[in-house]
Amino acid sequence: MSTPFRPVPARVATDADVDTIVATLTTAFFDDPMWGPAFPDVEHRAEQAARLWRVFATSALRYPWALVTEHVEAAALWVPPGGTELAPEAEAGLADFLVEITDRATADGILRIFELLGDAQPSEPHFYLSLLATHDEHRGRGLGMGLLTENLARIDALGMPAYLESCNPANHARYARAGFTPLDDITLDTGHVVTTMWRPARTG
Repeated sequence: MSTPFRPVPARVATDADVDTIVATLTTAFFDDPMWGPAFPDVEHRAEQAARLWRVFATSALRYPWALVTEHVEAAALWVPPGGTELAPEAEAGLADFLVEITDRATADGILRIFELLGDAQPSEPHFYLSLLATHDEHRGRGLGMGLLTENLARIDALGMPAYLESCNPANHARYARAGFTPLDDITLDTGHVVTTMWRPARTG
């Protein structure tokens, strides 16, 4: 079954793309209903978040599933079955790193988000969409969903399911059109609700 979104050409990201991936993630999530409040110091939010997104971007490059559009207008960081979102050294030092770039209260809040999201992940092997973002300057062109559609075609070719967390209700319908169905709701300590979504394996 095809999705109603037009796929866009995608390529595997390289080390040379990290700065641009970080910029894309930073602009895309600045006002996100989950990640915006996670960095409450608005004046320094972009700088603080960018440092965290760099950890995610560099960790994602361990796998050939950090996928981007030609000029990184959009980026999708996937974790393959059996993989981990962060490299072991990044995971081990995450708490201290977050305190270093923010403060203890902010660090604890972010770690709590990761804890809740991690606890909700299905045990069945799957591809996990860690982060999907389109740079603010390129929004409205269908690049994000087009990139997702191309990514899902590659996952379908392997006969694997896909999983994501939709932290912005505005995106629920888009993900549903791409074949994802709601799985569960996670209520964060802030009261914000994140919806987990599952897309079964497809073949043929």
